[in-house]
Amino acid sequence: MRFLFVHGTGVRRERHDRLFALVRERLTARFRDAAVESCYWGDRFGATLGAGGRSVPGLRRPGPDAEPDPVDAETAEWALLLADPLCELRVLAEAGWESRDGDDAEGAEDDGFAMPGVRSAGARVLALLTALPPAPPRAGDELGALLHGTGLAAGFATALETTARSAEAVRAGERAADEPQARELATALARSVTAAALAHAGAEADCTGAERDRLVELLTTRLGGDARVPGARAAAVLGRLALRVTTQPLLNAWRGSLTVGATPALGDILRYQARGHDLRTFLHARIAADPAPTVLIGHSLGGIALVDLLALAAARGEAVPGAELLVTVGSQAPFLYELGALTALEPGAKLPYGFPRWLNVYDRQDVLSYLAGPVFPGDPRVTDHEVGSRQPFPACHSAYWKQDSLYERIEQAVAEAEIG
Repeated sequence: MRFLFVHGTGVRRERHDRLFALVRERLTARFRDAAVESCYWGDRFGATLGAGGRSVPGLRRPGPDAEPDPVDAETAEWALLLADPLCELRVLAEAGWESRDGDDAEGAEDDGFAMPGVRSAGARVLALLTALPPAPPRAGDELGALLHGTGLAAGFATALETTARSAEAVRAGERAADEPQARELATALARSVTAAALAHAGAEADCTGAERDRLVELLTTRLGGDARVPGARAAAVLGRLALRVTTQPLLNAWRGSLTVGATPALGDILRYQARGHDLRTFLHARIAADPAPTVLIGHSLGGIALVDLLALAAARGEAVPGAELLVTVGSQAPFLYELGALTALEPGAKLPYGFPRWLNVYDRQDVLSYLAGPVFPGDPRVTDHEVGSRQPFPACHSAYWKQDSLYERIEQAVAEAEIG
């Protein structure tokens, strides 16, 4: 009997050698008379950037002292607003404004000489917001035409109501004591409504940055403000925060190195989907080279390739010689089958006669592992087994190989298949 280990996506020689040494040690301890071999394919069939990554914008990483791109900073601000449309208003509600003499403007609320019945500047802006029509017409109104043209009309009424009734808007309105503060409040409210409408539309929005800015400008004007520049106080806080907590500036600055670093893992999968025949031919030759009963162990993409290979061969009536048991670990094969992206099987098709026993091992924390049993219901050859490394993703995707429960279950499957 022998074991043949097929590694997964992104693995190259150094990583493979460390991983296989661990697998071989654990298997040899339980199966002393078995041969434990590996089928390393990373260098030969793995993905590389053939043109040196020249297709990737921003391959050169900026220096540590480089100033952030203004466009990146603006994109980061709107990413933060989409996640929390009230965040600018929250800044104004909590921090308020500095008065001309340096005191916080909140003192205006306690002015004992305020004229009764006179509405504050901030309250006037909130009243204008509440009075805006929730369904602007498609024609004859630029705001309405823009909302309908960008796909934001459906969520506009909800965005208006959510913003106007928020505790943040009310509090900020109370603290806006004079006209400059009211104009800044108007801008923050307009940005909040626009962000809420965009968030409501999600991927259904057809809105460019220019259209978004025009929406803010139109709304701000109707609230008595000036949208040519964001409100200074809230925008200053938001801009610094956005650059720290949103991913867009990081992705823009590091896109080149991130792409190069991700190429082995993601590229191997894409390359297999396009040119998997060569890898399957290589695996078939390695399996058939030894007539001994063989347990095939495939990790991640290695499991996908083995499922494809065995199913295609069985469908042709040419079962792979020696393949007695398939063990997939952290594999996406069942998910690709459901998607219709598995080379060997159409969705709904049964595993062909001649396909061997299949033990599928998964960890529910591993987002790259899937269940095989439920998508092949009633097939006695297919068994799922759960292990738990107590590690989050992505560490759990490689943590299988140190868990005794994995090897115990393989030992049980070998006994059930009567391989010896």
